[in-house]
Amino acid sequence: MDKKIRVRFAPSPTGYLHVGGARSALFNYLFAKKTGGTFILRIEDTDQNRFVENACKEIYDSLKWMGLDWDEGPEMGGSFGPYVQSERLDIYKKYAQELLDKGHAYRCFCTPERIAAVREAQEKAKQPAGYDKSCRNLSKEQIQENLDKGMPYVIRFRIPAGRVVAFNDRIRGNIEYSSDILDDLVLIKTDGFPTYHMANVVDDHLMEISHVLRGDEWIASTPRHVLIYEAFGWEPPEFAHLPVILSPDGGKLSKRKGAASVMDYKRGGFLPDALFNFLAFLGWSPGDDREKMPKAELIDAFSLDQVSPKASVLDEKKLEWMNGLYMAECSTDVIMNEVLPVWIEKGWVNATASSSDPRLVSIVDIMKIRAKRLTDLADNTFYFFVDPVEYEEKAVRKNFTPASKVLLETIHRELTAVNDFSHESLEALYRTIAEKTGVSSGQLIHPTRLSISGVSFGPGLFELMELFGKETVLRRIENAIKKIA
Repeated sequence: MDKKIRVRFAPSPTGYLHVGGARSALFNYLFAKKTGGTFILRIEDTDQNRFVENACKEIYDSLKWMGLDWDEGPEMGGSFGPYVQSERLDIYKKYAQELLDKGHAYRCFCTPERIAAVREAQEKAKQPAGYDKSCRNLSKEQIQENLDKGMPYVIRFRIPAGRVVAFNDRIRGNIEYSSDILDDLVLIKTDGFPTYHMANVVDDHLMEISHVLRGDEWIASTPRHVLIYEAFGWEPPEFAHLPVILSPDGGKLSKRKGAASVMDYKRGGFLPDALFNFLAFLGWSPGDDREKMPKAELIDAFSLDQVSPKASVLDEKKLEWMNGLYMAECSTDVIMNEVLPVWIEKGWVNATASSSDPRLVSIVDIMKIRAKRLTDLADNTFYFFVDPVEYEEKAVRKNFTPASKVLLETIHRELTAVNDFSHESLEALYRTIAEKTGVSSGQLIHPTRLSISGVSFGPGLFELMELFGKETVLRRIENAIKKIA
């Protein structure tokens, strides 16, 4: 009988959840859902020096917003808890003692100063940096003497010499390391907290994790983990190391180069489904020309066999394009819930404005098919609510000329006489004016757009005029004529 699929996303609460972490969570989620497995969230907070207050809440909120709901973990519970490592210290101590008893680990009493001096000497001699195994072969008497003195110590893993450590990576194939290049890594620190390596292996075993999907920065740690599994007599999980994500300039992704938090993308006006879709394609493809794929399609198509080992580039313009596709299909209610509070805050609409107001609904409908982000609707729709007092400078030079003034005066006169202010009627009127004046439609449309909106871009002019209404359009054209004068 096949082993049940159980995967985990195990972030450290050292700050926000960035896109690299979100991509790892997403691949674990897709793999679990595709295989009918379990997606587990585990908080790895053993590095107390880097712990950031409220980071856990930020991680939880980010995952929930993206729709990456975990089956077991904090807030959800489960049969394999606790799911926060700082609540599992007694478990790690127990298993560290087991390794000591079996001779696979030893107490190291070296001070930080001595370790630093050893590393400095290694650097000067151009030798590989690493622990010199000074405490590896202390006698029982020496160990007891140090304990009696109350000397602080760490527990180190005893790396076996002369071994070839091999493991199969589901993405990269067979990988081998010589144990002779591996350091005797620390398992338990002087404060009693485990290192990542110790807690990771123990928890993955006890939580029955079947597959470890994580970033490729952990490849070099995997042979150490394999040896720890072996020392315990445990079967290791399958490993799959995900490709690195690069910044647009090809460098390593960093906060300065686009490694924004998931919540930054939310605040930046991106939809969760669009970010979900976009991140799924960072290192994976369905094997055909599909790019926009809803969550259900992604789950159905996902396979580790189609994850590439090659680095992926975070192309934010591609994300904006993807977000635009989702914006166009997004329900008006969802968008209204995001933008109405901003419009109220800016004073553009009354605090009691209803999200079902037909005019506001029309604004969302006319803008969402052109917007790339929610912020486009929230911030760049001022001209629906207030008359422009400034006009786009470059467009003014082109469209607010003496000749344009004459045309705008003609347009104002013709519009004043119009009773039907529908976009169909307005379009027909502009064709008639163009024929009468012998100018192109563009020579009428561009000055009009600039007059009524202050900008040279936006929705179709005639739909815009219909939405503004006759009184507003006439007033704004009159203001523009005065501006040209």
